[in-house]
Order: sequence, then C-alpha cells, then structure tokens
Amino acid sequence: RPKRAHPLGGRRRRRQGADMSGAFLLDGVRVPFDDGDTVIAAAARAGHEIPHLCWHPALGQSGACRLCTVRVDGRLAAACTTRAADGQVVECRSRDLDERRRLLVQLLFVEGNHFCPGCEKSGDCRLQDAGYAFGVTGPGFEEFYPRRPVDASHPDVWLDLNRCILCKLCLRASREVDGKGVFAISGHGVGTHIVVDSASGLLGDSRLAADDLAAHICPVGAILPKRRGYAVPIGARPADLRDQSGPRAGVHVSAAPASAAPALPATPAACGAATRGPEADD
Repeated sequence: RPKRAHPLGGRRRRRQGADMSGAFLLDGVRVPFDDGDTVIAAAARAGHEIPHLCWHPALGQSGACRLCTVRVDGRLAAACTTRAADGQVVECRSRDLDERRRLLVQLLFVEGNHFCPGCEKSGDCRLQDAGYAFGVTGPGFEEFYPRRPVDASHPDVWLDLNRCILCKLCLRASREVDGKGVFAISGHGVGTHIVVDSASGLLGDSRLAADDLAAHICPVGAILPKRRGYAVPIGARPADLRDQSGPRAGVHVSAAPASAAPALPATPAACGAATRGPEADD
C-alpha cells in the first residue's frame, strides 16, 4: 500500500530536525523565517502585521483571542501558535477571514463596558483599532453591560475589569518575564475574569511593581498607570499618527488585493458609536 503524502508536503517533513529556516507566502508575499518561528512572529519581523490582540514577541504562545486566525495551506489556524514551515501558503486578508475578525471584535465590545471617548487608552488601543479596521460601526449584538469592579488600591497602577478582554497578556508577562505570577484567570463562561494573587484579592496587596512588564502590556485600558492621564494628548497618539500616513489599526493591508480588505475610516472619529456605554443612552 503506498504511503500517504504528508499534509505539509514532503520537503517540509524531510527538513525536520535540521535547519528549518526558509520562507512561506503571506497573501502572495514571500516571508522568510528562522527555526522556531511562528507564522505571526516571522511576519512581524518582516514588517507584515497580522491582526492580533493577545500576541507579544516577548511572550510564549497563547492563542487566546483568535483574531490572528489565518488559512494555512487551506486550513484555519492561529498564526500565533502555528509553526512556520518552508513552502507554506498563508492567507490572511480575505473577506471571510476579515468577517470572522469583525464578529470577534463585536463580541468583545458587547461583552465588556468599552466607552472609547472617555477612555485614557483611546488612540492607543488595539481593540479600538480593530473596530475601525474591520468596520465595526455598531454593537451588532445586545450589550451585556456587566457590573465589574475597578481596583484602585495600588499606588501606581489601576485595574479596570470593565475593559478587560481576557487576552492573558498581563498574566503571561507576570509569570514569564516578571517571575511573579500576579494575575490568574478564574470563573467560567461569561463569568470568566482576571484575579489578583494576594490575600485580599486587591492589586495594592500584590507584588506588582510599576516597572513590571505586566503593568504596561495591556492592549486595552484595563491596566493603566496612575497620574499619567492624557500625558500624550489626543491628536498625537499612535492611531492619530498612523492616520496621517496610512491605514489605521496596525493591520497589514498591502499584501492583499485591494478588494479583499474592508474600507477603513479616514479619520479617528470617536469610537463611541460602536461601543455605547450606559452613559450614552442618557
């Protein structure tokens, strides 16, 4: 009986155990990689950003948000957990993949309390950027408006669980880089939430320090430094600067056909139209 071909191709199988450097195609563009690279890491190093919320180059693999889902050799896979292989064909910016991302972003908005015009993170928020990039112009689903606490007990950092998207970046940074394990995940389903490793459960009684990576890695406004409000004014934030030179959202669009990517707003109008909080109904 003849042997079945390896799904990733014979050449890639022969290269296992050897120097795995090579290249794959990302939306038709050749992307080189080094041994051990994931698809998203190699793409980022080559200047192509795959949409993501939970990936960070200093941390290990997670696959928490699934915004980085791509099609690898015809199969859906998370770019942050899929090992790059020579000859792979990776599709990132297609209409069906971007529609998946739009739905994921909508769900993240309605599951929390995200009122962008009043958030200090506005203009430097990956969730807000993704909302613009994938055309989130309204909730799309019934908003949850959950009641979540705000922890201001720490002298230098505050924790607002209303904005947490459970990306686990703070948890992983505290464990993998800071070596403290300050944060953990608790609960199930819609009740899943971040907890703090202290006897009181308060951030102020934990080992978190202001210069820890965990205190600065949050992609949204859930963990922010105190006494720094609007130190960078609106109009000079990362999203504002990107708007002056090209597409918003840190989403790589040049590698895909022009018809594949959704149109992006030309100006950073307040995101509140897509993320109404209870105050917006008054």
